[in-house]
Amino acid sequence: MNIFVAKLSSATTSEDLKDLFEEYGEIVSAKVIMDKFTGESKRFGFVEMKGKDEGLKAIQELDQCEYDNSVIVVKKAEPKTENSRGNSRPGGNRRY
Repeated sequence: MNIFVAKLSSATTSEDLKDLFEEYGEIVSAKVIMDKFTGESKRFGFVEMKGKDEGLKAIQELDQCEYDNSVIVVKKAEPKTENSRGNSRPGGNRRY
């Protein structure tokens, strides 16, 4: 199960995320997303847990908890859609 974690402290690492979620079950991966230009945390990340039930329990218990001096948001990650990285120009996909 893929889990989205937001409002992380800028000091939280991928290893920290893994440690936080390991209490709930087996972790496949844990990654804090970093800005490729500055190298700084974007303050969100993803955790992939092996079991769905464990993932749902982690979401229920960790959402809105304080971790590393930040109140974090934890929810089921939604799959990327074609429009999730769409054209950012005003007017959308209009052709001129």
